[in-house]
Amino acid sequence: MEAAEELRYLILAAQREGNRVLAQGLRPLGLTPSQSEVLRIVQVHQPLTLREVGELLVCDSGQSPSRLVDKLVEKSFIDRAVAENDRRSVVLSLTEAGHGVCEQVIAIENELYTLINEAIGDSDPTPAIELLRNIIAGTNVQRALSKRMHNT
Repeated sequence: MEAAEELRYLILAAQREGNRVLAQGLRPLGLTPSQSEVLRIVQVHQPLTLREVGELLVCDSGQSPSRLVDKLVEKSFIDRAVAENDRRSVVLSLTEAGHGVCEQVIAIENELYTLINEAIGDSDPTPAIELLRNIIAGTNVQRALSKRMHNT
């Protein structure tokens, strides 16, 4: 197996394992990893439009942002309201229940980050981070991550 092929499968396996751990933690809340990502985006950047949520999403759920948001509105975690400056536009924000569930999501994410930090140990993750940044350079995912990192 060539290095590029091994790297591809290692990235895929690490992503799947991380997603499995995250999904397992979120299951009692009735959330998927993609739904939790939408919640956290809204929590950090609210109020924002559905289009803006889509521009910040990194997850590859196969679901459109509108379907993810619809589920979260059904669960009473996100509220839709007509924008004050444009009646044709709808803005999204967290409900009180959404704030509460976000605190639980943050705790679950932190458990995953603890596992990752344990795996990193004393190693310097900077070269791996730079490599992964180079791999996604110029993609929609890179743009979404960049917006999230610089809009926080």
